[in-house]
Amino acid sequence: MSCQPIVVGMILIGAMLVASAGRSSAMAQETPPAAPVSLIFDTDMGNDIDDAFALGVIHALADRGECRLLAVTVSKDYEFSAPFVDLVNTFYGRGEIPIGVVRGGKTPEESRYVRLPVEAKNGSQLRYPHDLRSGRDAPEAVDLLRKTLAHAQDQEVVLVVVGFSTNAANLLESPADEHSPLSGRELVARKCRLLSMMAGMFTTEDRHKEYNVYEDVEAARRVFADWPTPIVVSGFEIGREIKFPATSIERDFAYVPHHPLAEAYRLYLKMPYDRETWDLTSVLYAVRPAQGYFGLSAPGTITVDDQHVTRFAPSDDGRHRYLTAEPVQRARVKEALILLASQPPRSSE
Repeated sequence: MSCQPIVVGMILIGAMLVASAGRSSAMAQETPPAAPVSLIFDTDMGNDIDDAFALGVIHALADRGECRLLAVTVSKDYEFSAPFVDLVNTFYGRGEIPIGVVRGGKTPEESRYVRLPVEAKNGSQLRYPHDLRSGRDAPEAVDLLRKTLAHAQDQEVVLVVVGFSTNAANLLESPADEHSPLSGRELVARKCRLLSMMAGMFTTEDRHKEYNVYEDVEAARRVFADWPTPIVVSGFEIGREIKFPATSIERDFAYVPHHPLAEAYRLYLKMPYDRETWDLTSVLYAVRPAQGYFGLSAPGTITVDDQHVTRFAPSDDGRHRYLTAEPVQRARVKEALILLASQPPRSSE
């Protein structure tokens, strides 16, 4: 009897096993973590539109059970930044999330997109309901950070910083208080497991000083030097290559008559325009670090030179890495960010 049918059968079974393993691996990559990621979001809301969309992505991931937003802190010292955060949180059904603000911080200038949605009305009612009317009424950022961390489990929190390093640096230098007997650095070391930042630039040839770094360069230097947990940085070049399309604003946000993200996007620049996704990439990595959206550099140390440009020195014991992204990865990231940013709130489904 010929053995060819047996060989063919064995080959087919092997192929089926390989295919099944491939499907299982792909499914594992798309499966949310067993426990949602506990996030604190620190933002210079109002300086660029990517902050607003990063917050929308966080809420979409929270609706999917992939993260919990513990608090939001604001590093832009502008009265209407925190109320805008509150209206976005309320729009997504999480108006109870605490918001803290910097005192005496950077960029107190008017924003192009936050005040109008905060004050907009339909008739006599606020277009976007929210409770916080002014950042002056919000708690101070470091106090809220310490309070939030003190109530967290050890090694639980991922801090996402997509603006200036002001609040993170001030947290490191904070003393013991009514929330915790630990210093700021000790509290971070005990409660945080990762800092995901949008800052600097690393792989582009036309390197120059980057906005989030140079606006508060001393704070950035302190964070890179003293932050006790691993840091993963999304550099300028990552978000520059992945742009959020104007076509999505016009097409994907029309499930409600007024959407705060779409309205803010239209206010920020003259439509149509495609905007870089800088801050969104740090959020995506923070919540989905193992799904292959990005590559990672070797470990090393990030510093900021006298021209306010970030430098990276590889070292085996370094706590810092930066994101990389190949063309195929950039396409996947863009698709994921469009889907997440335009995802309807759970309460509206």
